[in-house]
Amino acid sequence: MSNLQNKCFFAIVILFLAGVTEINGEYITCTSKKSRCFLRPLKCPAECPSKSPSNPKAKVCYVNCDSPMCKSECRNRKANCNHPGAACLDPRFIGGDGIVFFFHGKSNEHFSLVSDLNLQINARFIGLRPAGRPRDYTWIQALGILFDMHAFSVEAAKVESWDDEVDHLKFSYNGKELSLEQGYPSIWESSESGIKVERTSSKNGAMITLPEVAEISVNVVPITKEDDRIHNYQLPSDDCFAHLDVQFRFYGLSTEVEGVLGQTYQPDFKNPAKPGVAVPVVGGEDKYRTSTLLSSKCNSCIFAPAGVMKESDPLVMDFGTLDCTGASSRGHGIVCRK
Repeated sequence: MSNLQNKCFFAIVILFLAGVTEINGEYITCTSKKSRCFLRPLKCPAECPSKSPSNPKAKVCYVNCDSPMCKSECRNRKANCNHPGAACLDPRFIGGDGIVFFFHGKSNEHFSLVSDLNLQINARFIGLRPAGRPRDYTWIQALGILFDMHAFSVEAAKVESWDDEVDHLKFSYNGKELSLEQGYPSIWESSESGIKVERTSSKNGAMITLPEVAEISVNVVPITKEDDRIHNYQLPSDDCFAHLDVQFRFYGLSTEVEGVLGQTYQPDFKNPAKPGVAVPVVGGEDKYRTSTLLSSKCNSCIFAPAGVMKESDPLVMDFGTLDCTGASSRGHGIVCRK
């Protein structure tokens, strides 16, 4: 009986807080039982009184449920390229240790940014190499996300010339294209996995939430003519190299986490980026290269979905090898549709 009473109490508290937030926009709480802030009502600051403001440019009320401080705060929902967890520009990363570094990868290849026991995030790099240059200029065009037994992707559509009035974001979930209505605040949520996608602006901006795992802010941006002039990219006339600026927030990564960015969250990680260097570049292409956007395999990847203990287990699959030429994915539990 006591367990039932506790469940009823928690349900009432959640409904109450949801109602308060909806009506006044003044309170927020953590619904994860792992948090010391679990179901504790926290008043939102006056400068950001709502977690879902009507103005997409307004700051939102937020609480870090992993923090020992149970305190609400304000934050921007768009990717912040100057905070830890950022992957922006060509590509410039800020690690979990706060150190800035560049990882160039290679054009038209895929690399694991994060590989943990129950989370894999890969990136597809696009770019070009002008004549006489020793390496590619590269940018992140797409993210492929594996969690539990689910697969999600977000990408910037290729476009010849940039138009702010056109949305260039594309999404897929478990092999099926996902349609997210344009306009703020448009939201899609899976009842199966809990993953949520919400637009942070009417076009070209979104927040992807994996409950109790990660939050990923993405913005689609082009290479402008001014960027091209300053850096001498020598862009072709038929491609503005639309790409993603990204900021990650992780919750509960393991101490063995790997990946270009993930490794910087290891407690004893020593960043090889040389301090004081204007453009500190780190390697790792051979360690973190994957064959496809939704592949879980690389030389240093450790992704193993819940309940899967070893690579030889038949449940461990490479989502990048799905055969979508037929009506189904041949018994993998994912339906492929065009």
